[in-house]
Amino acid sequence: MPKSKRDRPVTLSKTKKKGREHKECIVNGIREAVEKYSSVYVFSFENMRNIKFKEFRQQFRHNGRFFLGSNKVMQVALGRSASDEICPGIFKASKLLHGDAGLLVTDMPKEEVKSLFNAYEDSDFSRTGSTAVETVELKEGPLEQFTHEMEPFLRKQGMPVRLNKGTVELLSDFVVCEEGKPLSPESSRILRLLGIKLATFKLNLVCRWSPSDFELYREGLDLSDVETS
Repeated sequence: MPKSKRDRPVTLSKTKKKGREHKECIVNGIREAVEKYSSVYVFSFENMRNIKFKEFRQQFRHNGRFFLGSNKVMQVALGRSASDEICPGIFKASKLLHGDAGLLVTDMPKEEVKSLFNAYEDSDFSRTGSTAVETVELKEGPLEQFTHEMEPFLRKQGMPVRLNKGTVELLSDFVVCEEGKPLSPESSRILRLLGIKLATFKLNLVCRWSPSDFELYREGLDLSDVETS
């Protein structure tokens, strides 16, 4: 008997791919911001957390704009070489847009910008697939931080546990995660239950461009790395 067409799943929501129009909007937005504000900063980020980033950018809401997205699109907006840059010397900043990076265009004094970036750091729980920054091991014995109702769930996460007179007991030493290795879904859940935050959301300034000067902030870089076109 043929399968009824009425049984086929139907997607009610459709998403459009971000095409040329969207990219042109970003390019124009960056170029307008560069005309409006006096300085352009390239920054990198680690363990991005959208909610935390929104809180941080509020400090610049009256005198600056942030841009995140495709590095290539942001490079096109600034110019990728001395021959197509939108302002003299700004291609040096463009060349440093790689990896997890973004732009800040602002009028805020540079010392204040550096102070805000250097002071900001926020700990959070690590996500599945992220690299563990340290080894976490639980020793054999009672786990009094867990209630007896948690014992079946802990077993499902691969922990060798049992109930002993109503107390969750670990039957042998157990490595939750190892430094330098990616976190499994089970490891992420256990770390969250333990209240251990191994991820640190941090923003790092890479460089600053203004019509009058160009500064590098990242260690290991010098002007020769960015001056060639």
